[in-house]
Amino acid sequence: MIQIDDAGSGSLLGGTIIGVLRVETNEYYYDVIPLEYYKDKNFENKIYINYVVTIVENIFKKLNVDKTEVIEICRGYMFDALSVWLKKHNYNYIKTKIKNPLQTKIEKTFENYTVHLGLPKSFISYTKYPFHFHRILKWIYADYNNRSLLCKTGWKSWKKYGNLEVQHTQELIKNNNLMCLKCYEVIPKNTAGTAITYYSNKLTKVFVHNECV
Repeated sequence: MIQIDDAGSGSLLGGTIIGVLRVETNEYYYDVIPLEYYKDKNFENKIYINYVVTIVENIFKKLNVDKTEVIEICRGYMFDALSVWLKKHNYNYIKTKIKNPLQTKIEKTFENYTVHLGLPKSFISYTKYPFHFHRILKWIYADYNNRSLLCKTGWKSWKKYGNLEVQHTQELIKNNNLMCLKCYEVIPKNTAGTAITYYSNKLTKVFVHNECV
């Protein structure tokens, strides 16, 4: 049986992972929908949905998928074009909720991908929802000029919150082990740091070392 799922389509950061797994042999391949497909006209025209077909077709060749092999694909909109392609080519597929073994594997793949983009592992591990929009937004504003390039800028939420007015102020750090969200080193307690303040869904402060501004 073949399982097909995505990870990262709901994350502001990065492209989207499309993964394919043959359950019996644990053969696993994946590829990334490039970030450029989530920007400007590419996003408006939903080109990323068609790119899913390109990824899956290439992986099917590697796996030598037979037309009689059962294929499970996620019910999500990401696979609308793939459903049409599978039907056209007479593959034996069903839409369903994808669970393990692929679910855990592809989620881990996306985590590793975001670490490669620069997101610290500690940022992922310390919270249940590391890719929540406003949590990622804090990370972006800590190094806006570089990290904004890693975002799905076609999103309506990015257009609303992606270019906010910010203020930089000096503040005395009163907490132990407060991490600078730019260099990931601790800002020592009772020293001055820079607070990057903006208002999105609420008033938010991001702390960095003075020298990291």
